[in-house]
Amino acid sequence: MSKPVIGIIMGSQSDLKVMKEAAEFLEEMQVPFELTVVSAHRTPQRMADYATSARTRGLKVIIAGAGGAAHLPGMVASFTTLPVIGVPIKSSNSIDGWDSVLSILQMPSGVPVATVALNGARNAGILAAQILASDNKPLAKKLDNFKKSLQKKVEDSVRIIEKKGWKDI
Repeated sequence: MSKPVIGIIMGSQSDLKVMKEAAEFLEEMQVPFELTVVSAHRTPQRMADYATSARTRGLKVIIAGAGGAAHLPGMVASFTTLPVIGVPIKSSNSIDGWDSVLSILQMPSGVPVATVALNGARNAGILAAQILASDNKPLAKKLDNFKKSLQKKVEDSVRIIEKKGWKDI
């Protein structure tokens, strides 16, 4: 795979079960990415170094997943002007995921973080690809095909329900 253009980071290895969905989507779209653990609380210098070097290393978007206090996406966004997409993760120390959602969603003016749903790493991957596709026609075409496949899936389910009836499904 060529040089990464998207960085996928998470606060701990336990977040990988959620964050791998972003990686899987980007692989489907053949978008080069890197994936690593960067903790805002346990490795703050690593986080700062990652964020400040991201643009010069060729990254165009960062996807940051975190649970609990979920400071990683916002802190990374404070160190870079690249778009940051936050993925709130329902973790073992979480308050039903709401702490993560609100920590990422309620950023102060001037430090935006795009936020997807709780455990919504796949949507983060899709959003990151869409950001890149704004000036990448081949990727835009792949995303168009992906969206058409979603439409087809719904239309197929309509036909099944109409043919079988809702009681037989």
